[in-house]
Amino acid sequence: MVRRLLTALALTVTCIHATPMKVAALHPLLADLAREIGKDHVEVIDLMGPNNDPHSFQPNPEELNKAQGARLYLVSGMGLEDYLPKLKGIVASSQGAELIDVGSTLPPLEQAEVTDHDHDHHTIDPHWWHSIRLFQRATGVIAESFASADSEHAAEYRQNAQNYRDELGKLDRWAKREIAKIPRANRHLATAHAAFNYFCHDFGFEAFPIQGINHEQMPDPRELANLIAALKKNQVSAIFPEKESNPKILQTLTEDTGIQLAAPLIADGRGVKNYEEMVRYNVSTIVKALAP
Repeated sequence: MVRRLLTALALTVTCIHATPMKVAALHPLLADLAREIGKDHVEVIDLMGPNNDPHSFQPNPEELNKAQGARLYLVSGMGLEDYLPKLKGIVASSQGAELIDVGSTLPPLEQAEVTDHDHDHHTIDPHWWHSIRLFQRATGVIAESFASADSEHAAEYRQNAQNYRDELGKLDRWAKREIAKIPRANRHLATAHAAFNYFCHDFGFEAFPIQGINHEQMPDPRELANLIAALKKNQVSAIFPEKESNPKILQTLTEDTGIQLAAPLIADGRGVKNYEEMVRYNVSTIVKALAP
């Protein structure tokens, strides 16, 4: 009888230790990164889902309830989530969870480094995930957060992070080989909104965003005229829309400039199964449109 009780107790303790740590992510690419690092030791709750815009999404009580019991909340930061101060108070007081602001640990592109063509008035571009180098750094940030919250599996989290950084290194080398097919004179990236400044910074493109940092920032007539003049002056050969692009503005630009409309790019990680798929799709789409 005593032996049976001890066996049952041992099994109970084993099951408790085997329960994955619950982690909530407020960006689909952070959810992917959490899965890569956590593997079987982490249960990832993707709060944003596939149909929400990261610029306008705010988790409601029902969505937050899905993350009940989460030890960590992963947020992109750099001003993308303007509800962050409020969320931090909610999760800390009601759930005792820790909020990990990944973007705050990364070097942002300041306004002076962002090509704005007179209409982007934001100080910081929050789309840091378009830099593979920064995504590698974010891997370490999340691994250390996991290790701190679940020390029992710290070594595995760190090893998983190192393995994934190696994979991202291969991805970066592939991207550079592909982009090398585009002559430097053709490296002008006209996009639906200002989401690709980090990509342009890393790979030597000049950015020509049509809208601002988010999809609500529309150019006024003067700004649109300046943009058209800049596109013509630099002999930009393609305009890249997104799924959420304003079709009226893009139609005006293609009609006024004669520039072709390329296949849409993926700006915020929606509609793909993981980060690598997004990078490969975007790079291949850009090379197809701009390489001779």
